[in-house]
Amino acid sequence: MTSAFPEISISTDRLMLRHLVEEDVEPLVAMMDDEAVRSWTALPQPYSAEDARDWVLRAAPAERTAGRGIAFAVVEDLTQRLVGVVEVFHTDWRLRSAEATAVTAAWARGEGYAAEALAGLAQWLFEDQKFERLEFRTAAGDTAAQQVAQKLGCISEGVLRSAWIVRTESGPARSDLIVWSLLPEDLEGLHEHAADGLERSEYASWD
Repeated sequence: MTSAFPEISISTDRLMLRHLVEEDVEPLVAMMDDEAVRSWTALPQPYSAEDARDWVLRAAPAERTAGRGIAFAVVEDLTQRLVGVVEVFHTDWRLRSAEATAVTAAWARGEGYAAEALAGLAQWLFEDQKFERLEFRTAAGDTAAQQVAQKLGCISEGVLRSAWIVRTESGPARSDLIVWSLLPEDLEGLHEHAADGLERSEYASWD
């Protein structure tokens, strides 16, 4: 029987991962209107308010209740400013595995927020949801995403040849994907990065 993800929040040292709300639509549009996001993701471009609203109000809740995945807005704990999103998808409840990804807003890059948010997400999945594997896939040219995976302590497992399409100045182009994995025993590696903001997270239900 397929499980459903709970509606929860996750707190890290500097961030709060919470469910998406309609007030996130405007900053989401601004976040996705960025060269790096356009280059490495498959999001619609241009990314409109209608796209954001459909994801926030329909698609993301449907994925969560169906147990296929869960999406979080990443906000600064002190300012409540939206600084990114993280998402879990391709969930397999029998194997207790899933794939995860993150997007960081241009105005918040260089702060280590992607690694911190994904670390909190991984801890919650492993400890609360009893997952056994979390997978990340990064385009071969996306060095920033690869650095995040390495900071998390992920293990590179191989390359999927010509498995993705990236956007370049000359148009769409095929790209290899690097496959990374994170297992529960790798959490020790996450805790070693606590000084970089990867503190143990706390999670609580949204009532």
